[in-house]
Amino acid sequence: PQSAIVTGPAGEEIFCDEHGRVRVRFHWDRYCPGNEDSSCWVRVLQAWAGAGFGNLAIPRVGQEVIVDFLNGDPDQPIIMGRTYHQDNRSPGSLPGTKTQMTIRSKTYKGSGFNELRFEDATDQEQVYIHAQKDMDTEVLNDRSTKVRHDHTESIGNNQKITVTTGQTVSIGTKKEGGHDQSITVANDRRITVRHDQTLKVTNDRMASISHDDGLYVANDRKVTVEGKQEHTTTGDHISLVKGTHSLEVKGDLARKVSGVLGIKVRNEIVLESGGKITLKVGSSFVVIHAGGVDIVGPKINLNSGGSPGTPVGTLLPGVLEALMDEDNGQDSGGEGTGDGRGPDDSGEPDDENKANLQSLRFAFPGADSSVKTMSWLIGQPYKISDSKGNVLVSGTIEQSGRLPRVMLDEPDELTLMMGSEEWEVEDLALGNDDTSSDDAAYDDEGYDLVNDPYYGKLEQDEQWPSDADINELLNNYAEG
Repeated sequence: PQSAIVTGPAGEEIFCDEHGRVRVRFHWDRYCPGNEDSSCWVRVLQAWAGAGFGNLAIPRVGQEVIVDFLNGDPDQPIIMGRTYHQDNRSPGSLPGTKTQMTIRSKTYKGSGFNELRFEDATDQEQVYIHAQKDMDTEVLNDRSTKVRHDHTESIGNNQKITVTTGQTVSIGTKKEGGHDQSITVANDRRITVRHDQTLKVTNDRMASISHDDGLYVANDRKVTVEGKQEHTTTGDHISLVKGTHSLEVKGDLARKVSGVLGIKVRNEIVLESGGKITLKVGSSFVVIHAGGVDIVGPKINLNSGGSPGTPVGTLLPGVLEALMDEDNGQDSGGEGTGDGRGPDDSGEPDDENKANLQSLRFAFPGADSSVKTMSWLIGQPYKISDSKGNVLVSGTIEQSGRLPRVMLDEPDELTLMMGSEEWEVEDLALGNDDTSSDDAAYDDEGYDLVNDPYYGKLEQDEQWPSDADINELLNNYAEG
């Protein structure tokens, strides 16, 4: 056997023919050009060779190889193997890595590598796989992986798992700490179930939502609570039942309203009691019982005195829409919109109720967001009253500047009052006599009301709204 160097064209790293043969330059051959014409094609002995299968590792340009000759014939050279030397170092750092068996390739015209490494040090045994770029695994039938201790996966970008039949995930074997599952999603999470979904929790279930929560059910919904149910709503609680609302209480029913309780029925109101019915205000009361009707009060008026009140107007909820399926554009019917509102959060009733109800919502000029330019309005109290002075809605103006929509059974004139109402209202008697040929106007003491210096200072004050600003604001408050 003789030592030789694999050769090839200038700048080429791998040079072979269709049989995996290479060309070499022997050390004793002084006249060899050391290129693609150095020698005849020389076969390479591989660890395993078969018809279309086996092991293949082509010697690269510059590597030292061991060449032998079949039957001693110089016309039949064959490369028996490769060897390391001072300029062709082995992978790892010997002798420190002497317990490792390594199969490492090299990136073509690059510095990367793919590697399969076995560590055989006692109590440090390891199988290591390194892919310089992609790694693909194809299993035509079953695949089983068993990890007897911890399993950690770190994915720097996206992950996609496709299961064409079923999937079963079992976590833990005991009801104790450590047999748990924790999922953390930094941004959005979406789950689509094409058919049924069943969730069974044998102990407690807690849900904490920092913003809105929406639920859309296309058909029926049933909730059964075997124990006690508690419900706390800090803001408004609005319910709309388009069918029949049935409530049966086996025990007592108690309601405490800090404001006004309004009940309005289009047809009859029937109250039936097995004992008695009592209406009480202060020291006055009316008691209806099987033996008769008792009426007690400091003063009892029949067909005189007093006036009827007006029921508090109802609010309509926003309507949730079914989510669209991202894959095929079909309704998923599983969740509401993320912000708990439909595409048009106007609060308007459906077509059936539109024919019977009157609707009005006060709005600021332009979009609701324009109220941000009038920051002095944010947080101010407001109330909406009907033509009889009954307060229908009250509250404070929110950051959005949006005021609630009021629904009435009959047309009426509504009034919006904003602020603390600490001003005084006076009626001004204006005469129609034209006693001047110009636009000047004077009061009883002869002061010029138009050219008054104080009035001029107000007009020049940037913090004081002009007449045009006030008129524009008042004329555009109502939106009907």
